[in-house]
Amino acid sequence: MREQTRGLSSNALKLIALLTMFLDHIGAVLIDSGWMNQVLRMVGRVSFPIFAFLLVEGFLHTRDVKRYGLRLLAFGFLSEIPFDLALFHTPFEMSHQNVFFTLFLGLLALEGCRRYEDDASLWKRAAVLVVCGFAAIILRTDYEAFGVIFIVLLYMTRQSPRLQTIMGSLALVWELPAVFAFIPIRMYNGTRGTLPLKYIFYICYPLHLFLLWGIWRLL
Repeated sequence: MREQTRGLSSNALKLIALLTMFLDHIGAVLIDSGWMNQVLRMVGRVSFPIFAFLLVEGFLHTRDVKRYGLRLLAFGFLSEIPFDLALFHTPFEMSHQNVFFTLFLGLLALEGCRRYEDDASLWKRAAVLVVCGFAAIILRTDYEAFGVIFIVLLYMTRQSPRLQTIMGSLALVWELPAVFAFIPIRMYNGTRGTLPLKYIFYICYPLHLFLLWGIWRLL
């Protein structure tokens, strides 16, 4: 079967998510207020839905979910100090944790959903979602319980791109600019891409936060 080449690869989606996230954090770290801050923060809303979609794709295709989860968790801890420095100007701030922890809890919820997918009752899947969502609230991860629920929503609607777009957009109506993330998501062609960008998000996340903190210090 010929590989589909039109549209966007997962690598292209990662680059879009990284760029919009970087613009968002420029607004958050370097620009206190004004129209430029608002524009950059609005553009940045596109990044999380794309990362959530890519997490679902990674979950569906990974050979080792445990290793995938440990990698997310490890970079969550590695990124926490740069995250706190950039956004709160202190090395330790417990009021808000970075998005890697949200993605990790989302992955746990996906594994629970898949493990109990053939179970006749829904309570086990619901229990997993409640536990992971509650953990996100307690830990105060980025997007908290909503982030975990949104990841599971994309997983549950994965068989129907139209339904996924509708349900995902309705879920994001409270943060309307994020709905535009479904434009590149629907252009996804199911391929990885030619460039070796598997770890680009893991490396760029703490690196760009540390860089922005350094620029903030200089300014």
